[in-house]
Amino acid sequence: MQLRIEGVIWYWRGPAPFHFVTVPPAESELIHEVASIVTYGWGMIPASVTIGSTTVTTALWPKDGGYIVPIKKVLQDREGLGVDGVVELVLDIDA
Repeated sequence: MQLRIEGVIWYWRGPAPFHFVTVPPAESELIHEVASIVTYGWGMIPASVTIGSTTVTTALWPKDGGYIVPIKKVLQDREGLGVDGVVELVLDIDA
């Protein structure tokens, strides 16, 4: 499954700081349809994320009935990304 989404990068200051993009509701529903066959536990969904010319592997986190995409430091550095930036990204989920 490949999904192209656009979203704003936001900051979460939990035990360790993270940057995320929220998956829109329609795309979250598509992910829910395959979640039971791709999750490795705790609702985490393994995926590849591409922004610009940079691709990383990660896992989508469940949140508030949808999913959020961690924006790893390597993506931030290579693509010049920061909090409140709007990005287009491609999610590849092997379903």
